[in-house]
Amino acid sequence: MNSIVASLADYRIEEAQTLMTPALAIYADAVDHNIRSTLRVLGDVNRWRPHIKTVKLAYVIRRLVEYGVENMKCATTLELLTACEAGARDVLLAYPLPAPAAARTIDIAAAFPNTTISALIENPSQISLWAGTNTGLFIDLNSGMNRTGMQTHDLQQIVGIAREILRSGLRFRGLHHYEGHLTQADPTERTTAAHAGYSVLMSIVDALQSSGIDVEEVITSGTPALPCALAYEPFRSASFVHRVSPGTIVYNDWSSLEQLPAEYGFRPAAVVLTSVVSNPAPDLATCDAGHKTVSADAGMPNCAVLGNASVQPLRPSEEHLPLLLSSGSSLALGSQLYLVPKHVCPTVNNFDHALIVSGGRVVAIEAVTARGRELPMRHSSQLAVSP
Repeated sequence: MNSIVASLADYRIEEAQTLMTPALAIYADAVDHNIRSTLRVLGDVNRWRPHIKTVKLAYVIRRLVEYGVENMKCATTLELLTACEAGARDVLLAYPLPAPAAARTIDIAAAFPNTTISALIENPSQISLWAGTNTGLFIDLNSGMNRTGMQTHDLQQIVGIAREILRSGLRFRGLHHYEGHLTQADPTERTTAAHAGYSVLMSIVDALQSSGIDVEEVITSGTPALPCALAYEPFRSASFVHRVSPGTIVYNDWSSLEQLPAEYGFRPAAVVLTSVVSNPAPDLATCDAGHKTVSADAGMPNCAVLGNASVQPLRPSEEHLPLLLSSGSSLALGSQLYLVPKHVCPTVNNFDHALIVSGGRVVAIEAVTARGRELPMRHSSQLAVSP
């Protein structure tokens, strides 16, 4: 693991022994450090549209806004609502929306008229969902991830859907190109692949502009591709606003700290406090942080133990995380460990509340505001919702 996460000294919580575990701890000073580091790396606050699926907490979104980060991206209507309430001024709901979710997005937009809200489309049939609204539309492109988006080679179809947006009286905002599949360990290999995709992206911009269609903004890059986008010179001199959308870097995790250059200076800001609850064998201990606590979606091991190289996390079950102990080491019942998730985004989503830590002490408890989803029915006033 990156040496940045090797020290435990800055993460110990004075009152840890009095806390029920597992617990999510968010370190306010580290959050601020990571935001400042991102702005230093970008050189311009206007180039960042962080994806708040990681951030989740209104508390942290407000912190971003205080640093001047007012353009955001999200995946759910609850995240959209949270961002608007926290002061974001321009939010893209970057997920293909069926009609009921689009209708709810329009409700939220009406409640926050001073916030610019946009959506993605990839098919002309989706345009009618936004008819008569002020919602901006981005065209979603399939960057090779094969998850969502239009095929990038079909320039005629892309130009056609942009024209249809404008003919419908809606605002065509630009292009969304998420190259999240580019996670090669070799930074040079990753950059080469990303730049090939960006060249195709620029040809799409050229085709639109040659057809008299203005491209306001182009959005690329989650966390792994961030250095690739910053190294692509045509983005700097482009006629459009180019924004990157990494959100993981606000908290960072094991994966991001390995993927990004050490000189960026990022630190883990979201850590799981866990307790040893069993010693089932001489070389094993079990703590109370199963995959319902620390997400296992990014593979095994799903976390690293901060400041303790003698402990190797094994495959978790729902509530248990077994730990392999190196020869001669031990963990007593009740011992507490600090875990750095391999994938912090869904880990944060596992918690209802987060401990806000500063100076080694818990200074606040904040709701994980955008955890989960809104009620599936927009108009449920006649139905009883059980607590």
